[in-house]
Amino acid sequence: MANAKSADRPTDTTTTNGSRSTPAESAREVAGDVATSVRGAAETVASHLPEAAATTRAAVDEAARRIETGSDEMLTAGATFSLGLAIGMLVGGTNRLLVAVALIPAAAMGMTLLDRNSRGRASRRPLP
Repeated sequence: MANAKSADRPTDTTTTNGSRSTPAESAREVAGDVATSVRGAAETVASHLPEAAATTRAAVDEAARRIETGSDEMLTAGATFSLGLAIGMLVGGTNRLLVAVALIPAAAMGMTLLDRNSRGRASRRPLP
């Protein structure tokens, strides 16, 4: 009989400040604290986002400049290395997203080599 009566009324718990609250009130307090923490973290990330975007843009521009100014031999070696790394990762069972990321430098270097090769052929063609 005591079990039936205790199931009908909410169980009180003592909070850290000494006041009594029900489990539902405690859950609301915890959810409010979590929401405040998430809001603070999101504001921090949002405030650093422009700086991160500018840094990323500068790094991509520098990488593109180095690829454009690199020698054909250096680009061939870099593209071969990146391609080999991606194939090794694929055979090793790495996540496909990581394999695709490993292929980005190989694609950039390969496209630069193809562009140089096609520009070189166009300049060597005799004029009619």
